[in-house]
Amino acid sequence: MENLCEQQPAALPRLILGSTSRYRRQLLARLGLPFEAIAPDVDETPQPQEAPAALAQRLALAKAQEVAARYPDAVVIGSDQVADLAGQPLGKPGSHVRAVAQLRQMRGQTVVFHTAVALVWQARGLALQDIAQVRTRFRALDDAEIERYLLAEQPYDCAGSAKSEGLGISLLDAIDNDDPTALIGLPLIRTCRLLRQAGLQIP
Repeated sequence: MENLCEQQPAALPRLILGSTSRYRRQLLARLGLPFEAIAPDVDETPQPQEAPAALAQRLALAKAQEVAARYPDAVVIGSDQVADLAGQPLGKPGSHVRAVAQLRQMRGQTVVFHTAVALVWQARGLALQDIAQVRTRFRALDDAEIERYLLAEQPYDCAGSAKSEGLGISLLDAIDNDDPTALIGLPLIRTCRLLRQAGLQIP
């Protein structure tokens, strides 16, 4: 007689995305794992003289840790993205006026988007991190192009005002990266790597 117990797959731990971002939810859903999204309660204010990459890494880990403290048996993923213009962090504009100012700053410039991901499984004492850097070169945009783009896309919840998965791709001359979804907000290649390190099977 077959041993049915040996044929049962190991139960998946509860998986939580510590984020309110619809972009990250859509990306994580591509992995086919059941998960839920829970908002982290984290102050995202940059620290004095904090470099953009360090800010992204600190916030990604803080988001995962805050949610994991409430759900210690769950595997929690946190992520954060910071746009970096010559060492100056550019966050989500939140308004049309600030988005115009950001895109004026970035036109004709190289901007690095730092997208950090962290995995925390508190019950196992596990905390893992990784970060993807995406170098983008913006076209020499004129004010009319900026206005048309913002009115059409309204990317006020996107770091650096550039929604590359939509019309924002038209703002760019080039993208250089090794994790294609990083620019959208969650580096899936690195996320899969962290999940495998935690013992989850992907695929």
